[in-house]
Amino acid sequence: VSLIKQGVLDFIGAARPSIADPFLPNKIQQQRIEDIRECIGCNVCVSCDNLGVPIRCTQNPTMGEEWRRGWHPEKIAPAKTPQSVLVVGAGPAGLECALQLANRGYEVMLSEASKHLGGRVVAESNLKGLAIWRRVSDYRIYQLQQLGNVNIYLDSHLDAQQILELGIAQVFVATGSRWRKDGVGRTSRRPIGGLEQVAVYTPDDIMNGVSLGQGPVVIYDDDQGYLGGVVADHLSDLGHKVLFVTSASIVSPFTELTLEQKQVQQGLVAQGVGIYTNKSIVNVSQKSDHVGVELKCEYGGQDEWLACASLVLVTERESASPLYQQLQQLQDDNGTSSPMSMPMLIPMSLTLIGDALAPGLIADAVFSGHLAAQEFEADPDIVEQGLFKREMPSLNS
Repeated sequence: VSLIKQGVLDFIGAARPSIADPFLPNKIQQQRIEDIRECIGCNVCVSCDNLGVPIRCTQNPTMGEEWRRGWHPEKIAPAKTPQSVLVVGAGPAGLECALQLANRGYEVMLSEASKHLGGRVVAESNLKGLAIWRRVSDYRIYQLQQLGNVNIYLDSHLDAQQILELGIAQVFVATGSRWRKDGVGRTSRRPIGGLEQVAVYTPDDIMNGVSLGQGPVVIYDDDQGYLGGVVADHLSDLGHKVLFVTSASIVSPFTELTLEQKQVQQGLVAQGVGIYTNKSIVNVSQKSDHVGVELKCEYGGQDEWLACASLVLVTERESASPLYQQLQQLQDDNGTSSPMSMPMLIPMSLTLIGDALAPGLIADAVFSGHLAAQEFEADPDIVEQGLFKREMPSLNS
Protein backbone atom coordinates (compact mmCIF):
# COMPACT_ATOMS: atom_id res chain seq x y z
CA VAL A 1 0.00 0.00 0.00
CA SER A 2 2.89 2.31 0.80
CA LEU A 3 4.41 1.64 -2.64
CA ILE A 4 1.12 2.51 -4.31
CA LYS A 5 0.87 5.75 -2.34
CA GLN A 6 4.42 6.60 -3.40
CA GLY A 7 3.55 6.01 -7.05
CA VAL A 8 6.02 3.14 -7.41
CA LEU A 9 3.19 0.70 -8.22
CA ASP A 10 -0.19 1.23 -9.86
CA PHE A 11 -1.89 -1.69 -8.11
CA ILE A 12 -1.21 -4.91 -6.24
CA GLY A 13 -2.38 -8.19 -7.77
CA ALA A 14 -3.23 -10.82 -5.20
CA ALA A 15 -4.76 -13.81 -6.96
CA ARG A 16 -3.55 -16.69 -4.79
CA PRO A 17 -3.69 -14.64 -1.56
CA SER A 18 -7.31 -13.79 -2.42
CA ILE A 19 -8.08 -17.48 -2.86
CA ALA A 20 -6.63 -18.18 0.59
CA ASP A 21 -8.61 -15.27 2.05
CA PRO A 22 -11.29 -13.58 -0.12
CA PHE A 23 -11.62 -10.82 2.50
CA LEU A 24 -7.94 -9.92 2.48
CA PRO A 25 -8.39 -6.23 1.48
CA ASN A 26 -11.10 -5.67 4.10
CA LYS A 27 -9.01 -7.23 6.86
CA ILE A 28 -6.04 -5.04 5.92
CA GLN A 29 -8.25 -1.95 5.89
CA GLN A 30 -9.77 -2.90 9.23
CA GLN A 31 -6.30 -3.68 10.65
CA ARG A 32 -7.34 -7.27 11.40
CA ILE A 33 -3.98 -8.62 10.35
CA GLU A 34 -4.09 -11.62 12.70
CA ASP A 35 -7.34 -12.77 11.08
CA ILE A 36 -5.82 -13.09 7.59
CA ARG A 37 -5.41 -16.63 6.25
CA GLU A 38 -2.10 -16.08 4.54
CA CYS A 39 -1.31 -17.90 1.30
CA ILE A 40 1.56 -20.37 1.73
CA GLY A 41 2.44 -20.45 -1.97
CA CYS A 42 1.95 -24.23 -2.26
CA ASN A 43 0.23 -23.87 -5.66
CA VAL A 44 -2.33 -26.57 -4.86
CA CYS A 45 -4.84 -24.23 -6.51
CA VAL A 46 -2.71 -24.22 -9.67
CA SER A 47 -2.36 -28.01 -9.60
CA CYS A 48 -6.15 -28.36 -9.64
CA ASP A 49 -6.31 -26.13 -12.69
CA ASN A 50 -3.65 -28.22 -14.43
CA LEU A 51 -5.50 -31.43 -13.55
CA GLY A 52 -8.86 -30.04 -14.63
CA VAL A 53 -10.48 -30.80 -11.26
CA PRO A 54 -12.39 -28.53 -8.83
CA ILE A 55 -10.12 -25.98 -7.20
CA ARG A 56 -8.76 -26.51 -3.70
CA CYS A 57 -6.78 -24.30 -1.32
CA THR A 58 -4.67 -25.47 1.60
CA GLN A 59 -5.57 -22.45 3.72
CA ASN A 60 -9.19 -21.99 2.60
CA PRO A 61 -11.10 -25.30 2.49
CA THR A 62 -14.31 -23.55 1.39
CA MET A 63 -12.72 -22.56 -1.93
CA GLY A 64 -14.63 -24.20 -4.78
CA GLU A 65 -17.52 -25.23 -2.51
CA GLU A 66 -19.31 -21.89 -2.23
CA TRP A 67 -22.00 -22.85 -4.74
CA ARG A 68 -22.00 -26.65 -4.60
CA ARG A 69 -22.15 -27.02 -0.82
CA GLY A 70 -23.07 -23.45 0.12
CA TRP A 71 -19.94 -22.92 2.22
CA HIS A 72 -18.93 -19.38 3.19
CA PRO A 73 -15.25 -18.61 3.95
CA GLU A 74 -16.09 -16.78 7.19
CA LYS A 75 -19.52 -18.02 8.27
CA ILE A 76 -20.76 -21.45 9.34
CA ALA A 77 -24.14 -22.74 10.54
CA PRO A 78 -24.64 -22.64 14.33
CA ALA A 79 -24.84 -25.80 16.39
CA LYS A 80 -28.18 -27.58 16.33
CA THR A 81 -27.68 -29.20 19.71
CA PRO A 82 -25.30 -27.39 22.10
CA GLN A 83 -22.99 -30.08 23.45
CA SER A 84 -19.37 -31.05 24.08
CA VAL A 85 -17.21 -32.59 21.36
CA LEU A 86 -13.74 -34.13 21.50
CA VAL A 87 -11.12 -33.78 18.76
CA VAL A 88 -8.14 -36.10 19.16
CA GLY A 89 -5.07 -34.87 17.30
CA ALA A 90 -4.06 -31.29 16.54
CA GLY A 91 -2.56 -31.56 13.08
CA PRO A 92 -4.07 -29.71 10.10
CA ALA A 93 -7.29 -31.75 10.14
CA GLY A 94 -7.76 -31.63 13.90
CA LEU A 95 -7.06 -27.90 14.14
CA GLU A 96 -9.49 -27.04 11.33
CA CYS A 97 -12.18 -29.37 12.68
CA ALA A 98 -11.84 -28.00 16.22
CA LEU A 99 -11.89 -24.39 15.01
CA GLN A 100 -15.03 -24.78 12.92
CA LEU A 101 -16.86 -26.80 15.57
CA ALA A 102 -16.03 -24.04 18.04
CA ASN A 103 -17.21 -21.40 15.54
CA ARG A 104 -20.50 -23.27 15.37
CA GLY A 105 -20.84 -22.95 19.15
CA TYR A 106 -19.93 -26.41 20.44
CA GLU A 107 -17.82 -26.85 23.56
CA VAL A 108 -14.61 -28.24 22.10
CA MET A 109 -11.94 -30.30 23.83
CA LEU A 110 -8.80 -30.61 21.66
CA SER A 111 -6.30 -33.24 22.78
CA GLU A 112 -2.78 -33.54 21.32
CA ALA A 113 -0.39 -36.35 22.23
CA SER A 114 2.78 -34.32 21.54
CA LYS A 115 4.05 -31.18 23.26
CA HIS A 116 3.04 -28.84 20.42
CA LEU A 117 0.15 -28.15 18.07
CA GLY A 118 0.37 -28.44 14.29
CA GLY A 119 1.26 -32.05 13.54
CA ARG A 120 2.79 -32.64 10.11
CA VAL A 121 2.49 -28.93 9.25
CA VAL A 122 5.05 -28.00 11.90
CA ALA A 123 7.18 -31.07 11.09
CA GLU A 124 7.38 -30.27 7.38
CA SER A 125 8.04 -26.60 8.09
CA ASN A 126 11.34 -27.69 9.67
CA LEU A 127 12.62 -28.71 6.24
CA LYS A 128 14.51 -26.37 3.93
CA GLY A 129 12.16 -24.14 1.93
CA LEU A 130 8.96 -25.10 3.75
CA ALA A 131 9.01 -22.71 6.72
CA ILE A 132 5.98 -20.92 5.29
CA TRP A 133 3.93 -24.12 5.75
CA ARG A 134 3.68 -23.14 9.43
CA ARG A 135 1.14 -20.47 8.52
CA VAL A 136 -1.47 -23.25 8.24
CA SER A 137 -1.16 -24.09 11.93
CA ASP A 138 -0.33 -20.58 13.17
CA TYR A 139 -3.59 -19.14 11.80
CA ARG A 140 -5.75 -21.84 13.32
CA ILE A 141 -3.96 -21.89 16.66
CA TYR A 142 -4.38 -18.13 17.01
CA GLN A 143 -8.08 -18.31 16.15
CA LEU A 144 -8.66 -21.14 18.62
CA GLN A 145 -6.92 -19.18 21.35
CA GLN A 146 -9.40 -16.33 20.91
CA LEU A 147 -12.41 -18.56 21.63
CA GLY A 148 -13.77 -19.20 25.08
CA ASN A 149 -15.42 -22.51 24.22
CA VAL A 150 -12.17 -24.38 23.41
CA ASN A 151 -9.96 -26.25 25.86
CA ILE A 152 -6.59 -27.43 24.49
CA TYR A 153 -4.56 -30.18 26.16
CA LEU A 154 -0.97 -30.84 25.05
CA ASP A 155 1.12 -33.89 25.89
CA SER A 156 -2.16 -35.77 26.34
CA HIS A 157 -2.11 -39.19 24.74
CA LEU A 158 -5.59 -40.66 25.04
CA ASP A 159 -6.47 -44.33 24.80
CA ALA A 160 -9.97 -45.70 24.28
CA GLN A 161 -10.63 -46.20 28.00
CA GLN A 162 -9.64 -42.62 28.84
CA ILE A 163 -11.97 -41.30 26.15
CA LEU A 164 -14.82 -43.31 27.62
CA GLU A 165 -14.05 -41.84 31.03
CA LEU A 166 -14.34 -38.30 29.63
CA GLY A 167 -18.00 -38.98 28.91
CA ILE A 168 -18.06 -37.07 25.61
CA ALA A 169 -20.38 -38.69 23.10
CA GLN A 170 -19.10 -36.96 19.95
CA VAL A 171 -15.51 -37.82 19.00
CA PHE A 172 -13.42 -36.79 15.98
CA VAL A 173 -10.19 -38.73 15.49
CA ALA A 174 -7.37 -36.94 13.65
CA THR A 175 -4.35 -39.01 14.61
CA GLY A 176 -2.52 -38.57 11.29
CA SER A 177 -0.27 -41.01 9.45
CA ARG A 178 3.28 -42.36 9.50
CA TRP A 179 5.78 -42.99 6.71
CA ARG A 180 6.46 -46.66 6.12
CA LYS A 181 9.91 -48.01 6.90
CA ASP A 182 9.81 -51.16 4.77
CA GLY A 183 9.93 -49.71 1.24
CA VAL A 184 6.39 -50.59 0.21
CA GLY A 185 5.15 -47.94 -2.21
CA ARG A 186 4.03 -47.30 -5.76
CA THR A 187 6.45 -49.69 -7.45
CA SER A 188 6.30 -52.67 -5.14
CA ARG A 189 3.73 -53.90 -2.64
CA ARG A 190 6.40 -56.06 -1.01
CA PRO A 191 9.05 -54.87 1.48
CA ILE A 192 12.59 -54.30 0.22
CA GLY A 193 14.87 -57.19 1.15
CA GLY A 194 17.97 -56.80 3.29
CA LEU A 195 16.97 -53.56 5.04
CA GLU A 196 18.44 -54.83 8.31
CA GLN A 197 21.92 -54.33 6.81
CA VAL A 198 21.65 -50.53 6.55
CA ALA A 199 20.48 -47.62 8.70
CA VAL A 200 16.93 -46.95 7.50
CA TYR A 201 15.10 -43.65 8.01
CA THR A 202 11.86 -42.04 6.89
CA PRO A 203 10.84 -38.40 6.32
CA ASP A 204 9.42 -38.45 9.86
CA ASP A 205 12.95 -39.04 11.17
CA ILE A 206 14.45 -36.28 9.02
CA MET A 207 11.76 -33.80 10.06
CA ASN A 208 12.41 -34.65 13.71
CA GLY A 209 16.10 -33.81 13.29
CA VAL A 210 17.58 -37.31 13.56
CA SER A 211 21.32 -37.36 12.79
CA LEU A 212 22.27 -39.63 9.89
CA GLY A 213 25.98 -39.88 10.57
CA GLN A 214 28.73 -40.15 7.94
CA GLY A 215 28.71 -41.74 4.49
CA PRO A 216 26.50 -41.55 1.39
CA VAL A 217 22.76 -41.11 1.92
CA VAL A 218 20.42 -42.73 -0.60
CA ILE A 219 16.94 -41.23 -0.79
CA TYR A 220 14.42 -43.53 -2.43
CA ASP A 221 11.42 -41.55 -3.67
CA ASP A 222 8.71 -43.97 -4.68
CA ASP A 223 6.02 -41.55 -3.48
CA GLN A 224 6.70 -39.13 -6.37
CA GLY A 225 5.16 -36.19 -4.52
CA TYR A 226 6.99 -33.09 -3.37
CA LEU A 227 8.61 -34.34 -0.16
CA GLY A 228 11.32 -36.57 -1.63
CA GLY A 229 12.94 -33.67 -3.45
CA VAL A 230 12.62 -31.43 -0.39
CA VAL A 231 14.31 -34.02 1.86
CA ALA A 232 17.14 -34.45 -0.66
CA ASP A 233 17.73 -30.70 -0.82
CA HIS A 234 17.52 -30.43 2.97
CA LEU A 235 20.08 -33.18 3.64
CA SER A 236 22.42 -31.94 0.93
CA ASP A 237 22.29 -28.49 2.48
CA LEU A 238 23.34 -30.07 5.78
CA GLY A 239 26.50 -31.38 4.10
CA HIS A 240 25.55 -34.97 3.32
CA LYS A 241 26.52 -36.70 0.09
CA VAL A 242 23.07 -37.43 -1.31
CA LEU A 243 22.06 -39.91 -4.02
CA PHE A 244 18.45 -39.52 -5.18
CA VAL A 245 16.74 -42.64 -6.57
CA THR A 246 13.23 -42.50 -7.98
CA SER A 247 10.97 -44.83 -9.90
CA ALA A 248 9.72 -41.80 -11.84
CA SER A 249 11.32 -40.38 -14.98
CA ILE A 250 11.96 -37.02 -13.30
CA VAL A 251 12.42 -35.74 -9.76
CA SER A 252 9.18 -35.11 -7.86
CA PRO A 253 6.76 -35.36 -10.83
CA PHE A 254 3.84 -34.02 -8.77
CA THR A 255 5.55 -30.64 -8.76
CA GLU A 256 4.98 -30.35 -12.51
CA LEU A 257 1.39 -29.58 -11.54
CA THR A 258 2.52 -26.85 -9.15
CA LEU A 259 4.91 -25.34 -11.74
CA GLU A 260 7.98 -26.12 -9.62
CA GLN A 261 9.48 -29.30 -11.07
CA LYS A 262 12.24 -27.73 -13.14
CA GLN A 263 13.27 -25.54 -10.22
CA VAL A 264 13.32 -28.56 -7.89
CA GLN A 265 15.49 -30.70 -10.15
CA GLN A 266 17.80 -27.82 -11.08
CA GLY A 267 18.29 -27.16 -7.37
CA LEU A 268 19.37 -30.74 -6.68
CA VAL A 269 21.75 -30.72 -9.65
CA ALA A 270 23.26 -27.46 -8.40
CA GLN A 271 23.72 -29.05 -4.96
CA GLY A 272 25.66 -31.94 -6.52
CA VAL A 273 22.99 -34.54 -5.74
CA GLY A 274 23.37 -37.70 -7.81
CA ILE A 275 20.05 -38.42 -9.56
CA TYR A 276 18.96 -41.88 -10.69
CA THR A 277 15.58 -41.88 -12.45
CA ASN A 278 13.44 -44.81 -13.66
CA LYS A 279 15.02 -46.98 -10.96
CA SER A 280 13.45 -48.94 -8.11
CA ILE A 281 15.32 -50.38 -5.13
CA VAL A 282 14.78 -54.13 -4.98
CA ASN A 283 17.29 -55.20 -2.35
CA VAL A 284 20.05 -54.17 0.05
CA SER A 285 23.27 -56.20 -0.27
CA GLN A 286 27.02 -56.16 0.33
CA LYS A 287 29.87 -55.80 -2.16
CA SER A 288 33.53 -55.69 -1.13
CA ASP A 289 32.64 -55.06 2.51
CA HIS A 290 30.37 -52.16 1.55
CA VAL A 291 26.59 -52.09 1.98
CA GLY A 292 24.54 -50.75 -0.90
CA VAL A 293 21.23 -50.83 -2.73
CA GLU A 294 20.42 -52.79 -5.84
CA LEU A 295 18.59 -50.72 -8.48
CA LYS A 296 16.36 -52.19 -11.13
CA CYS A 297 15.48 -50.20 -14.25
CA GLU A 298 11.75 -49.77 -14.68
CA TYR A 299 12.07 -50.16 -18.46
CA GLY A 300 14.44 -53.10 -18.69
CA GLY A 301 17.67 -51.13 -18.88
CA GLN A 302 20.89 -51.76 -17.01
CA ASP A 303 20.68 -52.51 -13.30
CA GLU A 304 22.96 -50.66 -10.86
CA TRP A 305 24.37 -50.91 -7.35
CA LEU A 306 24.98 -47.90 -5.10
CA ALA A 307 26.94 -47.93 -1.86
CA CYS A 308 25.20 -46.17 1.01
CA ALA A 309 25.53 -45.67 4.74
CA SER A 310 21.96 -44.46 5.24
CA LEU A 311 18.74 -45.13 3.34
CA VAL A 312 15.82 -42.70 3.53
CA LEU A 313 12.58 -44.28 2.34
CA VAL A 314 10.01 -41.86 0.92
CA THR A 315 7.55 -44.47 -0.29
CA GLU A 316 4.14 -44.49 1.35
CA ARG A 317 2.26 -43.30 4.42
CA GLU A 318 0.01 -45.47 6.55
CA SER A 319 -2.96 -44.25 8.56
CA ALA A 320 -2.23 -44.07 12.29
CA SER A 321 -5.71 -45.04 13.41
CA PRO A 322 -5.53 -47.76 16.14
CA LEU A 323 -7.44 -45.47 18.51
CA TYR A 324 -10.28 -45.14 16.02
CA GLN A 325 -10.34 -48.90 15.51
CA GLN A 326 -10.51 -49.50 19.25
CA LEU A 327 -13.38 -47.06 19.66
CA GLN A 328 -15.17 -48.50 16.66
CA GLN A 329 -14.82 -51.99 18.14
CA LEU A 330 -16.36 -50.76 21.39
CA GLN A 331 -19.28 -49.34 19.40
CA ASP A 332 -19.74 -52.65 17.61
CA ASP A 333 -19.51 -54.63 20.85
CA ASN A 334 -22.00 -52.29 22.50
CA GLY A 335 -24.51 -53.09 19.78
CA THR A 336 -24.26 -56.83 20.37
CA SER A 337 -23.90 -56.96 24.18
CA SER A 338 -26.30 -56.39 27.00
CA PRO A 339 -26.28 -52.84 28.43
CA MET A 340 -25.03 -54.11 31.80
CA SER A 341 -21.90 -55.73 30.28
CA MET A 342 -20.56 -52.62 28.50
CA PRO A 343 -19.44 -49.13 29.62
CA MET A 344 -22.31 -46.67 29.58
CA LEU A 345 -20.54 -43.86 27.72
CA ILE A 346 -19.58 -45.37 24.38
CA PRO A 347 -19.17 -42.48 21.85
CA MET A 348 -22.42 -42.08 19.92
CA SER A 349 -20.68 -40.35 16.99
CA LEU A 350 -17.20 -41.38 15.86
CA THR A 351 -15.58 -39.67 12.86
CA LEU A 352 -12.15 -40.37 11.36
CA ILE A 353 -10.63 -37.40 9.54
CA GLY A 354 -7.49 -36.16 7.79
CA ASP A 355 -4.46 -38.33 7.13
CA ALA A 356 -5.78 -40.90 9.60
CA LEU A 357 -8.65 -41.42 7.16
CA ALA A 358 -6.67 -41.14 3.91
CA PRO A 359 -3.07 -39.86 3.77
CA GLY A 360 -2.78 -37.03 1.25
CA LEU A 361 -1.79 -33.40 0.88
CA ILE A 362 -2.06 -30.92 3.74
CA ALA A 363 -4.88 -29.35 1.73
CA ASP A 364 -6.73 -32.68 1.82
CA ALA A 365 -6.35 -32.93 5.59
CA VAL A 366 -7.63 -29.38 6.15
CA PHE A 367 -10.58 -30.03 3.84
CA SER A 368 -11.40 -33.28 5.65
CA GLY A 369 -11.44 -31.50 9.01
CA HIS A 370 -13.64 -28.71 7.67
CA LEU A 371 -16.02 -31.16 6.00
CA ALA A 372 -16.46 -33.11 9.23
CA ALA A 373 -17.30 -29.93 11.16
CA GLN A 374 -19.74 -28.74 8.49
CA GLU A 375 -21.56 -32.07 8.24
CA PHE A 376 -21.85 -32.70 11.99
CA GLU A 377 -25.58 -32.75 12.82
CA ALA A 378 -26.37 -31.66 9.26
CA ASP A 379 -29.41 -32.88 7.35
CA PRO A 380 -28.28 -36.07 5.49
CA ASP A 381 -30.35 -35.14 2.44
CA ILE A 382 -28.65 -31.75 2.15
CA VAL A 383 -25.23 -33.37 2.56
CA GLU A 384 -26.05 -35.83 -0.21
CA GLN A 385 -27.26 -33.07 -2.52
CA GLY A 386 -23.87 -31.37 -2.19
CA LEU A 387 -22.12 -34.52 -3.39
CA PHE A 388 -23.95 -34.58 -6.71
CA LYS A 389 -24.73 -30.94 -7.43
CA ARG A 390 -23.17 -29.77 -10.70
CA GLU A 391 -21.95 -26.38 -11.87
CA MET A 392 -24.32 -26.64 -14.87
CA PRO A 393 -27.91 -26.13 -13.60
CA SER A 394 -29.26 -28.00 -16.62
CA LEU A 395 -27.69 -31.18 -15.21
CA ASN A 396 -29.47 -30.88 -11.88
CA SER A 397 -32.88 -32.03 -13.10
